Amino acid sequence: MMMSHIIKRKYFMACTVVIGSQWGDEGKAKMIDYFTRDADVVVRYQGGANAGHTVVVNGKKYIFHLVPSGILHENKMCVIGNGLALDPIQLLEEMNKLELEGIEVKKRLLISDAAHLILPYHKVLDSVMEELRENKLGTTHRGIGPCYSDKCLRIGIRTGDIFDKNTLKERLEFVLKLKNLQLEKIFNKQPYKLEEITNILDAFREKTGGMITNTEDYLHSAIKDGKKIILEGAQGYGLDIDHGTYPFVTSSSPTIGGALLGAGINSFDVDHVIGIVKSYTTRVGEGPFPTEDKGNDGDRLRVNGKEFGSTTGRPRRCGWFDIEFLKHSCRINGFTSLALTKLDVLSGFKKIKVAVGYEYKGKKSTYRHSLIDNAKPVYEELDGWQEDLSKAKTFESLPTKAKSYVRFLEKNIGVKINVVSVGPEREMTFPI
Repeated sequence: MMMSHIIKRKYFMACTVVIGSQWGDEGKAKMIDYFTRDADVVVRYQGGANAGHTVVVNGKKYIFHLVPSGILHENKMCVIGNGLALDPIQLLEEMNKLELEGIEVKKRLLISDAAHLILPYHKVLDSVMEELRENKLGTTHRGIGPCYSDKCLRIGIRTGDIFDKNTLKERLEFVLKLKNLQLEKIFNKQPYKLEEITNILDAFREKTGGMITNTEDYLHSAIKDGKKIILEGAQGYGLDIDHGTYPFVTSSSPTIGGALLGAGINSFDVDHVIGIVKSYTTRVGEGPFPTEDKGNDGDRLRVNGKEFGSTTGRPRRCGWFDIEFLKHSCRINGFTSLALTKLDVLSGFKKIKVAVGYEYKGKKSTYRHSLIDNAKPVYEELDGWQEDLSKAKTFESLPTKAKSYVRFLEKNIGVKINVVSVGPEREMTFPI
């Protein structure tokens, strides 16, 4: 007689995953801040200091690169997951800045002992490789790609490695032998001394040693205790290393698979997957962008939306909403709902374009990785509105044409829009 291997869950699912559904910069940090009100723990699960998450509270702007956005809420625990490429210098600077603002960090932030560390040689290699490329990727030069490369090559240094000084020394000596050969012989750059790197790691251990732990165990215990957890991604679906517009992508997976891997939880623990989607579309750096508007409307979206990177300051490329792209994002991530941001930026346009499909060589086409470079968007035009939306407190108080725009997107995407944001402040967000 065969035994049953069905496992009965002893606790309710308690995790919400928040994912950027376009090419990043959708307003994830603002929405994480909004959803954190009902959470106990916020986990950053991938990426590195190449992400800039902006939250505005009472007119004051906070920009996060590594610390989860939920840190602005008192009594909420924050976790840096194993999936991050963690810059120790950047993290210490960010922690210090928050503490000067009176925000408690050390007692409310845990760091995975399996997160890989970005060290100075990663940044130099990132920069010189980008300089050599004929077709630039638009990297932020923060060392993210080289760090993840070392992870796959199995020569990376993880946060948990810094406690055993003898083993750390052995590993660093081997890594520096490889890196310095590259820096000196290939790129004609100055090599690094062991002492330079160990000084950085000593300072990091001194400041954060008590915060580094097995965060996977912590999260599973929190779930069993009935805690509500939010998983916070960086970048967006279109920059995913597998599902994005390769090679113009990031070095990690911002999608649902990356969330599970980068936090160390399993799919049975997740009950909501929320896609954050901007009311138009933007992209930073190079790569395909079918609905990009290179004319006056694109310029107007950039100015009205203040579309300049919070990490690099680079102007973002701007264009119209892309339904086909979003539908593919929904299929990959399994969004249970969407949160629509920056609806206010579209105020003043007489007509608003929405791409409802693609054409390729004169024929209708769905989203395909190999065709997006040359896909031609098929647009529908909707009536715009002139009213300022910043005073709206409910969906019902929005102008009729703004509500119609939201419902049009929702119907064509096929996923419910549950939240709308009409400005940067906390109170400029409301449920539908």
